[in-house]
Amino acid sequence: MSCNDCTRTELLRRAVAEAGRGLPGIDPGMPIPAGTGMTRRDFVSRTAGVALAVYGGSALSGRAFDDGIAKAAAAQPASQNVVVSIFLAGGIDALSVLFPAGDSLYYSLRPTLAVPQSAGRAYTEDARLRWHPAANGLATLHDEGKVTVVPAIGYDHSDQSHFTSRHYWEVGATDASLRTGWLGRYLDTVGTADNPLQGLSLDTVLQPSLATTTVPVATLQAIDGYAFAPPGLPAHPLEDSIFQEAANIGAAQISSSDAGLVAVGEAALASHHLARELGPFAYGLQTPVAYPTSSDPFPHRMAGLAALIASGLPMRVATVTSPGRFDTHASQTSAFTSGLQLTSDTLLAFQRDLEARGVADRVLVHVWSEFGRRAAENASAGTDHGSAGVGFLIGSRLAGQQLASFPGVTGGLDGSGNLVPTADYRAIYASVLEQWLDADANQIIPGASTFGRYQLLR
Repeated sequence: MSCNDCTRTELLRRAVAEAGRGLPGIDPGMPIPAGTGMTRRDFVSRTAGVALAVYGGSALSGRAFDDGIAKAAAAQPASQNVVVSIFLAGGIDALSVLFPAGDSLYYSLRPTLAVPQSAGRAYTEDARLRWHPAANGLATLHDEGKVTVVPAIGYDHSDQSHFTSRHYWEVGATDASLRTGWLGRYLDTVGTADNPLQGLSLDTVLQPSLATTTVPVATLQAIDGYAFAPPGLPAHPLEDSIFQEAANIGAAQISSSDAGLVAVGEAALASHHLARELGPFAYGLQTPVAYPTSSDPFPHRMAGLAALIASGLPMRVATVTSPGRFDTHASQTSAFTSGLQLTSDTLLAFQRDLEARGVADRVLVHVWSEFGRRAAENASAGTDHGSAGVGFLIGSRLAGQQLASFPGVTGGLDGSGNLVPTADYRAIYASVLEQWLDADANQIIPGASTFGRYQLLR
């Protein structure tokens, strides 16, 4: 079902994540994925009990890694905002997620794939549009004012290549030569040299949007394998009393005139903090809400991410890939529906989880795909690569108002039959950086001053 371009793009990014193994051949003129050349090392933190694949941070030692996480966790403000980036792989069909039920040309161009006019829920911000029935979770959050919709997002003069478009979204610029991700450059401006948890991919591979120049970032497959045990002993949790005694000893040293004893005392207190916060993970992941049951790891990873955020770990940005593959060139209906259903239901559960834990006001979810699909269906009951797609921001503090307009199928297609973008993805990035992360977008997004800003928050 997926085209060769989509498959090859994924393989290249996996090669980047497995640093040192080299890249498959790249056609002349194609961008080299961000993160190429970053070193990869595996660490196990004695303090946090977490096994990570760490990228970058060439001077990071085992001891510095351990102390860095602990100190960053102890120092991080309780109100630290977090961005969670969710990638819908393959170019999701925006004209099905929010379908133009009021546009007769849509039904002419899609005699078999068009969603029935009465299906799904009404989209309250544009009477022409309705939510796909599988997007009910997103529709629910939207009706609560917690979803900001960008109905036609992209960039001008897209060549409809997975390889190129995904790279542009990952690096935050239409520049094939960039080797750092837009979130990675943000971390380079605010991060530390010894805390790889500041940028975390919940995946088996590093997402290129997190590729940095100076600070370490990490990947983690699942969070419910924590254990607190010193090196060489069985991996079962230590007694709380032992950690408490270590903290007591540390507290007695932090006022010492000896700088070495102060450092040791601070590390002991930080270790106690993490042991208290992360200890429950050693016994399995407990969630206050039910997530969808699936063989796909996405719901479990999102449940784990909610627990990590609530635990006080020193995290600033995280990336996750959604279930399903939306490069639906053939037999679109079943694959699209199942992938969207699991994604939408999981995002609803994640928001409810954050709310139940009391941390929803700290989290902004950014949902993106590299492009949309063509307005007309093809002869294989699928849709081919298009231009503008659909994007979402999810969070309790959002204004919850649509950004830019939906151009419509009638009157809103380019000469190739693709939906014309009305919002540039870099304007969204700049707005998120400035309004949510309190960063200077001009230092992070090339040409940021040329893009307008959207008001995202209430």
